[in-house]
Amino acid sequence: MADVTSEGWPAADPESAGALLAARGPALVRFARSITRDHQRAEDLAQEAIVRAYERRDELTDVRDIDAWLRRVVHNLAIDQVRREREFVVDDVEGRWMSDDYTVDTAAVVTAAETREEIEDALLRLPAIYRTAVVLHDIEGITVREIAELAQIDLPAAKQRLRRGRMMMVSALADGHERRVALRGVPLRCWDARSRVSDYLDGDVDPATAAALERHLETCPTCPPLVASLVGVRERMGGLRDADSVVDPALAERIRAALALA
Repeated sequence: MADVTSEGWPAADPESAGALLAARGPALVRFARSITRDHQRAEDLAQEAIVRAYERRDELTDVRDIDAWLRRVVHNLAIDQVRREREFVVDDVEGRWMSDDYTVDTAAVVTAAETREEIEDALLRLPAIYRTAVVLHDIEGITVREIAELAQIDLPAAKQRLRRGRMMMVSALADGHERRVALRGVPLRCWDARSRVSDYLDGDVDPATAAALERHLETCPTCPPLVASLVGVRERMGGLRDADSVVDPALAERIRAALALA
């Protein structure tokens, strides 16, 4: 890793600081992608980390390893972003593993682990802190001690995250196999369908995609209630529009002028 002090961290030179940080962009995006499993989100996180470093460049003159600092920022931003996502309940997974009766279909799990799509799906179902530990250690080859330093936790806590994350991965792959069997023959994966619903409602998908989405909704047991809820909320929100009379005429005129220029 680059030693910023030896390079001469150009805090007083905004142009040089910007160039130094921009050069780290591709590696930072790859690191963020390994955590989030989402390229667009990874690009956003990397950009946010670089912007923060640039804005605080005068405070970073004593930082000897800017790469580690940037990775820590990305890591923390990623954790904050996904805390509210739908994730495995840790206690539930550990409870299952503590039961002598709990087991999985080894062949199905190992076969699923050979498929990138299944791995991606399982990883997205893990809580962020456990997903990060598994990805960084088992995919990226980062040691547990380095993970502890990155997450600013002690070594036992990092080991616990890795242990729990691995257990959750197995359970997620096992559950994913059961879902695949239940949804066999249903066009589109659920996330592929759900991620297109908004555009579908706005009439902004091509006919082939619209047809596939409609077929999915006809046969999927879980997506129709979600889509119906989206439609219902959209309709209710449309009814909340205030009458033009409550908007200040001068403000309304500025809004119309802005829209005309857009």
